[in-house]
Amino acid sequence: MKSKKHQSILYRILVASLLLVSPALASTETKPDKVVVYKEIGGVELNLYVFEPDGHKASDQRPAIVFFFGGGWMGGTPEQFYQQAEKFAEHGYVAMAADYRVISKHKTTPFECVKDGKSAIRWVRQHAKELGIKPDKIIAAGGSAGGHVAACTGVIVGHEEASDNLEISSRPNAMILFNPVIDTTEKGYGLSKVGKARKTDISPTHQVIKGIPPTLIFHGTADTAVPFENVERFTALMKKAGNQCTLVPFDGKGHGFFNGSSFRAKSSDLDFDLTMKKSLEFLEALGY
Repeated sequence: MKSKKHQSILYRILVASLLLVSPALASTETKPDKVVVYKEIGGVELNLYVFEPDGHKASDQRPAIVFFFGGGWMGGTPEQFYQQAEKFAEHGYVAMAADYRVISKHKTTPFECVKDGKSAIRWVRQHAKELGIKPDKIIAAGGSAGGHVAACTGVIVGHEEASDNLEISSRPNAMILFNPVIDTTEKGYGLSKVGKARKTDISPTHQVIKGIPPTLIFHGTADTAVPFENVERFTALMKKAGNQCTLVPFDGKGHGFFNGSSFRAKSSDLDFDLTMKKSLEFLEALGY
């Protein structure tokens, strides 16, 4: 029989391990107010996990933000952005974390990810009245591959789902991108997944034109997954085209630095708090 001291040690080890096993476990305390299906395709239902301000009503007409999770288009979970969504709801936004099809689960490609991102923005705008949001104040946001999906909703022309109501715009009114995949060529990330023949088709850096929505980018200077040079170049191209684009570098930070403690148990929330502060300031300056 184990001693009480031994049992106590084992219990502490078990509790500690449960806190570290997975991001999904760490995020279970943060729950959406409701879940809605925004798209059904090939037998797959794609959801929006919705966080609303206290006492929200359909007549409130609030701004909305839609987050897309990271994971190299291979996998991931909307729970990555539950903490951000909850905070935005506390500041008066209707905030949503979106599903989209991924390679490991749905045997798709990044091109389908982009279509799903556009479908999500379009669905939110189409249902603005019942959601209680302003259709001209919709923000697309996301991290890494999800940052790419968000960026493509504002930058890439075409790649729309044919079954969508194409009379409704899928372009957001602003974008907030966290270490986004922004160049899918040899100079960036994702060439093996998009293919050499189509390497610039959904590469935001190669599709910059005038009229892209105001954009805020957070990126670690020590990112080894998505080179910092990529967002520097994208920002320069955006400004040259006459678009508003602000890059906020995080010195010495690597990929995924922005994740909060709800998703990464070891996070101090310092970078999370700073990105939230700057995001709210950015949107306030735009009149949100």
